[in-house]
This record gives sequence, C-alpha cells and structure tokens, in this order.
Amino acid sequence: MAIADLANPTRFLAFANRTIPWLGGLAVVAFAFGINQAIVAPDDYQQGATVKIMFLHVPGAWLGMLGWGVMTIAALGTLVWRHPLADVAAKATAPIGAAFTLMCLVTGSLWGRPMWGTYWVWDARLTSVLLLFLLYLGVIALWRTVEDPSLAARAAAILTLVGAIDLPIIKFSVEWWNTLHQPASVFRMGGPTIDASILIPLSIMTIAFTLTFATLVLAAMRNEILRRRVRTLRLMQASAAS
Repeated sequence: MAIADLANPTRFLAFANRTIPWLGGLAVVAFAFGINQAIVAPDDYQQGATVKIMFLHVPGAWLGMLGWGVMTIAALGTLVWRHPLADVAAKATAPIGAAFTLMCLVTGSLWGRPMWGTYWVWDARLTSVLLLFLLYLGVIALWRTVEDPSLAARAAAILTLVGAIDLPIIKFSVEWWNTLHQPASVFRMGGPTIDASILIPLSIMTIAFTLTFATLVLAAMRNEILRRRVRTLRLMQASAAS
C-alpha cells in the first residue's frame, strides 16, 4: 500500500487494524526488556537512585515535543494541502501528546526536589515545557468547544502553527539562557555524555514509549474516523426523518 493510499479513510482503517496489534506487541516486548535493564542499571555516584527517573522523564519530554511536531505537520496538511485525515491526526495526537508532556513535568518535579531542593523553579526549560502543556490544553479545548468540525480544525491548526515556535525554545533554552536544567546529554556534537550502563536502558525505554505513542495515535485516529462516520449517519437519519 502506497502512503498516498492512506489518505482514504477506509484504507487507513484497514492499515490501522493490521498495524496496531504489531506495534502494541513490540511496545510490550520493549517495555519488558527496558524495565529489566532499568532495574539492574547502577545508581549515579552523585544522584543515587533518583537518576532512574530519567527513564520516564526523557521519553516524556521527547514524546511531548514529537506530538506537537506531528500536529504541526497535520496543521499544514489541514491549511495548505487539504489532506482528508490531517485534522483527524491532529485531534487524535493532542491528548496523547499532552499526557506525555504532563509526565515530563511531573517526573521532572520529582527529580528536581532532591537535586535542586525544590519541585519547581521558573527555569527557561521548565517554563517553556509548561507553556507547551498549556498549548496542548488550548488545542484540546478548541476541539471540544467549537461545534463545527471544519472550523475547529482550522482554529486548532492555526494555534498549532503558532505554538510550534515553542519547540526550538524548549530545545535550545539551556544554551540560550543560564538555566538550572542540564544541557543535552545524548544528542550533541561530541556524542553522548551518559555512560552506556544508563544510556542503553534509556534508549530502550524511549523506544518502548515511542512505540506506545504510535500505537495510541493510530488507535485514536481509528476511533475518530469511526466516530465521524457515526455522526454522519445520525445526521443523515435526522435529515431523512425531518
């Protein structure tokens, strides 16, 4: 099946029905292996066992940003390319991305308490991630409050494109400003600064969470397509009855 064929809702449903069990199964296997590796990973010589919060915090941060990136592409698909499933992808991704962003904020606060002596500071990285979470809530609110689906899609797409400005701010905030948050430790020019005993389980957990993210997005898109079909049938029945 060509990628262009997935623009057809019926073909996308068939693709999702085949793909979701495989992605879910791979996620379970990755989690089983990743959790085992995380348990046997050594404590940090300075942070102790609290360093293992990284195995939840980093994937949450990555997927919070990835979710908004997916929504940004979908917003362009809605406003520019008029892709028939673009707004479906955006609507399905928003609550999932918000959940991972919240996971990032909560685990970051729990990690910050023993390291910084406080759960929260108005640090550039923390504040920009909080802004991302609020933007997610704004998009979700638009989808829920605007009754016209096409109008809601356009409004959410515009807010998504405006909010995309926050992504580079999150990424480079630790380099642009003097912040408490540590700089990049994995994706950097000189290579990762994390020891392999921590980097390997971190990578596996990130893959497991990413597979979970993909599974949830596909399932949510499938549910949204079916929900719209039911809505269309009800409107047709109401029109026929009147």
